[in-house]
Amino acid sequence: MKKKILSAVLSVALVASLLVGCSKTTTTTDTAEPTEATEETAEATEATEAEAGGGKIGVAMPTKDLQRWNQDGSNMEAELKAAGYEVDLQYASNDIPTQVSQIENMISNGADLLVIASIDGDSLGTVLAQAKEAGIPVIAYDRLIMNSDAVTYYATFDNYMVGTKQGEYIVEALDLKNAAGPFNLEVITGDPGDNNAKYFYNGAMDILKPFVDEGKLVVKSGQVDFETVATANWATDAAQSRFDNILATYYADGTKLDVVLASNDSTAMGVANAIEANYDTDKNGWPVLTGQDCDVANVKNMIAGKQSMSIFKDTRTLATQVVSMVDAVMKGGEAPVNDTESYDNGTGIIPSFLCEPVFADVNNYKELLIDSGYYTEDQLK
Repeated sequence: MKKKILSAVLSVALVASLLVGCSKTTTTTDTAEPTEATEETAEATEATEAEAGGGKIGVAMPTKDLQRWNQDGSNMEAELKAAGYEVDLQYASNDIPTQVSQIENMISNGADLLVIASIDGDSLGTVLAQAKEAGIPVIAYDRLIMNSDAVTYYATFDNYMVGTKQGEYIVEALDLKNAAGPFNLEVITGDPGDNNAKYFYNGAMDILKPFVDEGKLVVKSGQVDFETVATANWATDAAQSRFDNILATYYADGTKLDVVLASNDSTAMGVANAIEANYDTDKNGWPVLTGQDCDVANVKNMIAGKQSMSIFKDTRTLATQVVSMVDAVMKGGEAPVNDTESYDNGTGIIPSFLCEPVFADVNNYKELLIDSGYYTEDQLK
């Protein structure tokens, strides 16, 4: 891989050299035989360069339309630059050809490593074959890239655990283990092209399905299978449109909607908008409504009693972990991982690092979101 010595980080390198060592082969255009002193100087320079960071990292994000991807991108860019890397950060407006073109440009412009949050996990096989041919490692970010043997590592939150935490929250909120029921449940999840959506859905439904089978949870719309409850591009307007129809068809007679399992905040926002417009909350109250990402608008809804909880995935934590993985690979080593069993992308198991999510609700959001510095109090007013 190409390395660039950044003068701004040479002083950091002197400290870092006490901790980590790395060497690589050096190519020279001189025809004369190198002296021993020249070889030692070159080796010392290369080691210092690796320890200091340096090199170009391409970061491909899917869209700016969702708040969380803006935070992911900015956090990653800041941490990579602080570690001494040049960063090429691109957003693709949820357009697959645009993302493919951006990655092609990153490769042709000399990226040493790619970090990719894909729009569609199955759409990047051809362009990533180019990366593999060029010897460029690929870290799949948050969304697993499918059916490509170019993927070196995967960094994400534990996506199945996200779903289980949402399911467990519903069990607690409705006291399903003790209450007689029945309770009316509706379900909405994310983009069918996003591999994570199935993990979220399966994690939650593995918790809730026994109560559905028992009849304690009733899905009046009958819409339960993943394909039916999926939402293209995680779009708020698509989620709202579907729930407008569900409310008009199954709840217009005053039937109470007790709970909505929504996999993330953009779909939860669509649900909340539909409920506010087409459901008698004065009579029935707001249903339990889950979410994920702790977007500002959703946290405000949570404070106002319109959303019950949201899974908090601190993107600062994930960015820090990805930078440590990038650093290890760029220095010729192996990235730290904590899961070598769960994520098969169709070509084999991808070594992964899974960060643990937590949930925020009206009782703990200040501690998780404000006290930690993730948001200011003014942002949530």
